[in-house]
Amino acid sequence: MDRRKLGANGPEIGAVGYGAMSFSNFYGPTNEAESHAILDLCRARGLTHLDSANVYGMGKSEAAIGSYLVRDPGARSEFVIATKATITRDADGNRMFDNTLEHLEAELDASLTRLGVDCVDLFYAHRRDPRLTPEETAGNLGRLVEKGKTRAIGLSEVSPATLRRAHAVHPVAAVQSEYSLSTRFPELGLVQTCAELGVAMVAFSPVGRSLLTDHPIPRERIPDLPFLASTPRFIAPNLTENLRLTDGLRALASEMGTSAAALSIAWLLAQGDHVIPIPGTRSVAHLGECLDGADLNLSQDDLARIEAVLPVGWAHGDRYTDAQW
Repeated sequence: MDRRKLGANGPEIGAVGYGAMSFSNFYGPTNEAESHAILDLCRARGLTHLDSANVYGMGKSEAAIGSYLVRDPGARSEFVIATKATITRDADGNRMFDNTLEHLEAELDASLTRLGVDCVDLFYAHRRDPRLTPEETAGNLGRLVEKGKTRAIGLSEVSPATLRRAHAVHPVAAVQSEYSLSTRFPELGLVQTCAELGVAMVAFSPVGRSLLTDHPIPRERIPDLPFLASTPRFIAPNLTENLRLTDGLRALASEMGTSAAALSIAWLLAQGDHVIPIPGTRSVAHLGECLDGADLNLSQDDLARIEAVLPVGWAHGDRYTDAQW
């Protein structure tokens, strides 16, 4: 697999990473053995970047990585591990974002314990805490670098202006945002600002939560998945339209001799050398399809054909409800 830099001064990693939310039960039940099989495939295919978070299964995702490293301690040197913290609840049980040093450090300490490592390679503020300035958040994350608990810092779902302000205080290695053929808003400045500053653009949900694959999650399964069951793009009549429109991508991929997932990943990789898709899945076969995208070299004509099938703004429904936002 080709390699890309995780930030201007960061390590080289595989061009495609793995989004480890799927090591929790977010998209359906899974177990340690299935998660370890995914990690075996990652190593076999040159996927080196693992992206987790403290809230993925309330620690289950990190624990799956940690148990794998216990089983094979030598694997630690093969992986670049990222995790995140910020999302929590106040004394009344209401969800809030906390970017204070005290919260970030306590959560990172717990993550390090679950992962079984002394230091992660990248630690993100999962969401921006509106009580703090971007400069304060970057300063707090930078203190964790100084303490040797993370090698680099990242931000998630921030604006270009927030990135610039934070980066001026401490180098930001990566910004993570949802980015795919179905979610193009990062192109309104964030993709460009990351390129300008030498920041990696880590694209989560790169296959549109299954819409951009050969086998979207079946309509009858969606009610059993609480997140998708309330997500506008997966509710009728939006879902019907989204499936109809993405049939065009599936047909194009078949014509090109590949899968829709591989084509979606290849499209993202073509958006800039700093773009790093992180598909997440419980299926070894599906991850293999996504990784096939790293082997596709799309021409300008190929990209134009993809854009003709799924032009900007094609998706029906927002990507989140108000509560999910």
